[in-house]
Amino acid sequence: MADIDGSQETKEYYLDVPARNEAFFLKGSGALDWGIQNRLSRIFNPASGKTVMLAIDHGYFQGPTTGLERVDVNIVPLVPYADALMLTRGILRSSIPSSCRNAIVLRASGGPSILKELSNEQIALDMEDAVRLNACAVAVQVFVGGEFETQSIHNLTRLVDAGNRHGVAVLGVTAVGKTLTRDAKYLRLACRICAELGAHIVKTYYCPDGFETVTASCPVPLVMAGGKKLPELDALKMAYNAVEQGASGVDMGRNIFQSDAPAAMIQAVRKVVHEGQKPEHAYDFYQALKHEKKVETPVGR
Repeated sequence: MADIDGSQETKEYYLDVPARNEAFFLKGSGALDWGIQNRLSRIFNPASGKTVMLAIDHGYFQGPTTGLERVDVNIVPLVPYADALMLTRGILRSSIPSSCRNAIVLRASGGPSILKELSNEQIALDMEDAVRLNACAVAVQVFVGGEFETQSIHNLTRLVDAGNRHGVAVLGVTAVGKTLTRDAKYLRLACRICAELGAHIVKTYYCPDGFETVTASCPVPLVMAGGKKLPELDALKMAYNAVEQGASGVDMGRNIFQSDAPAAMIQAVRKVVHEGQKPEHAYDFYQALKHEKKVETPVGR
């Protein structure tokens, strides 16, 4: 039993200080459980409210994508500069060091390859395995307007239920496939459906006209998908415009790991997303790193 003879009565009740109950910093996330909020705060930098996610999950349907042939060689050196990694459990277990401190977002849907109908996905990950791998979120593709639209939406809702039970966030990815459009009207529809059905985060593509209406009508954090490979300055401009128009960050893959200087590119993207730096200045920064091979300490790390 503790010795209480010499203890003193506590006096610092701070009666003049109201009890603190800080609102959670992410849009639409204030009513979530503590565990999900904590995991989200590892994906999104609390200082900026933004994230730079590195997407390397392409192989789950298209095999060894250019730039991802050897994840251990090409991607592991980029890991310190990402807030979160979006990848499959196979690559996480086989190629990413367990000392990695990044937030992990696991691809949780799959099935067809590029040789088949892509919308015919099923849930491909048990939530218990996501917890076992210390994931902050799981990602599921939603094909609004696709042949297997209902099935993909059902995948989302089942994962949301499991995520809420285990305290793991769910990222709804609006897939456009080969035939669906990417205009603001379609993206508003797809993003809102994901959020309405419980996705804690939504990932979607950027559209030049009306993207601010997509972010405004989505009640949860929205991150911009990088999409196809663009020239570095164009990719930085797209990231800058998306954040300026309400995106809570980016989830880029090919525009980083297929760059001529991937480490320099991801650092330039961080400048745009977390510091609000103009794309032209971030591009100059990219060029300097590319030619000088300078390594900068990641922001917020």
